[in-house]
Amino acid sequence: MRLYWLGHACFLLVAGDGTRVVTDPFNEQVGYPVPRVHADLVIVSHQHFDHNATGVLTGRPRVVAEPGEHRVGSLTVRGVATYHDTVQGRQRGTNTVFVITVDGVRVCHLGDLGHELSPAQITEIGPVDVLLVPVGGTFTVGPAEAQRTVEALRPAVAVPMHYRTPHVSLPLAPVEEFTRQFRRAAHRDFLEAEAGSLPPPTEVVVLALTPPHAV
Repeated sequence: MRLYWLGHACFLLVAGDGTRVVTDPFNEQVGYPVPRVHADLVIVSHQHFDHNATGVLTGRPRVVAEPGEHRVGSLTVRGVATYHDTVQGRQRGTNTVFVITVDGVRVCHLGDLGHELSPAQITEIGPVDVLLVPVGGTFTVGPAEAQRTVEALRPAVAVPMHYRTPHVSLPLAPVEEFTRQFRRAAHRDFLEAEAGSLPPPTEVVVLALTPPHAV
């Protein structure tokens, strides 16, 4: 499985059989190059413009935006209900955490998680190999809460998302406020993960922005 970061909370996962999954696509208002890529499946954590712009994708992807169990071809997807804030959704609504099993690798996309996970939610999410975690604060958990979330889920690899960059004018913390809490953070163009050959918990990997035309 290969994982590419397209900006903000949007990633492209490419399975060994070529199946393509896109998470939380955004429109031009966000500031990154719009992710006009082909997808077979798109997951949407919540219905805000910077996460639900499924119309920018090419192909005819199936859209999964609800909690529960889903199967799409060789992939399994489990959605876990969470909130976009610390007051059970009264401020920003709900958020769905998705666990996508691709080639035996369990990839967990936290969406715009706005609170620390409860023990019940951690149990429902289950084992995680690759964790895609928001770290920018304001609209999601911030760097400190994100670090505790990584500790709670103990993924093999944690990939930060939803943070401030030169592309984004949103009031978010830079990724360094998250990564400095760890002994080291690797920087890669993309992540390649194979079941059975993942590192022990937890390696932090900051992905470079991949231009949509490159994938």
